[in-house]
Amino acid sequence: MTNLFATLGNYFQYPFVKNALIVGVLIALCSSLLGVTLVLKRLSFIGDGLSHVAFGAMSVASVVGLTQQMLLIMPVTVIAAVGLLMGGKNRKIKGDASLAMLSVGALGLGYLIVNKFSKSGNISGDVCTTLFGSTSILTLSKFDVWLCIVMSVIVIAVFVLLYNRIFAVTFDETFTTATGVKASAYNLIIAVVTAVIIVLAMKLVGSLLISALVIFPALSAMRVFKSFKSVVVCSAVVSVLCSVVGILASIVWSTPVGSTIVAIDIVVFLVFTFIGFLKGNNSLGIQTKNNSRERKTNQ
Repeated sequence: MTNLFATLGNYFQYPFVKNALIVGVLIALCSSLLGVTLVLKRLSFIGDGLSHVAFGAMSVASVVGLTQQMLLIMPVTVIAAVGLLMGGKNRKIKGDASLAMLSVGALGLGYLIVNKFSKSGNISGDVCTTLFGSTSILTLSKFDVWLCIVMSVIVIAVFVLLYNRIFAVTFDETFTTATGVKASAYNLIIAVVTAVIIVLAMKLVGSLLISALVIFPALSAMRVFKSFKSVVVCSAVVSVLCSVVGILASIVWSTPVGSTIVAIDIVVFLVFTFIGFLKGNNSLGIQTKNNSRERKTNQ
């Protein structure tokens, strides 16, 4: 154990480790905050769809030689998120079908573009890193770090300032609309913030594992706690701790960062499931018996 702490102490001398921890903590925190809302709104799988869109955009950016790929990836992913969550009920291709088409189409076209037009000598390695986030978190540029810090602060500020509205839209969108609140506007904000989180999280766990950051902390918290606020707080704590432990473990034992974080998330979920079983919480969900009173307070 002493040797382990000594090894970690030596690693903390390197800037790339500090940058990885800063970015990892911020991404995990943002993912957990919106993760509870997405899970409750049955939109948890949207992370995969948007991450594949981001992968396709990144493929185009790398082929055309953009130095700052986020300038293309971010707006494309935001547009896709708005289209998925705000496309309306009258479109001919709805719900999971449109998500599946967008997800598979963007992933397939992205890999085709990279395979045919990329000038990199290690296409397989680049694709693997993008999909699973194996080393990208440890090779962050100053631009990536500051972009993550700025966007994370914005995401956290939006969630805190609009917490009451997000709560209302999450549990009863119809009631919220009936009270005169424009629920569609807050759904739009949720869509944009979700897209930002997905793009940032690609650096941490890769585009194929992003949903783990959204789903596992929220579901773990729901096994033990039943109030919205308690679930959000617990989810944030769990997500941050799992990310920090995963990053440090991957550095010490040379394992893929994204996969290590996901493995730890799974273990924590099993532990929380066992705790929930002992407490008699046999269902995944949040009690809403006081929702009417809370909704009135939030308006």
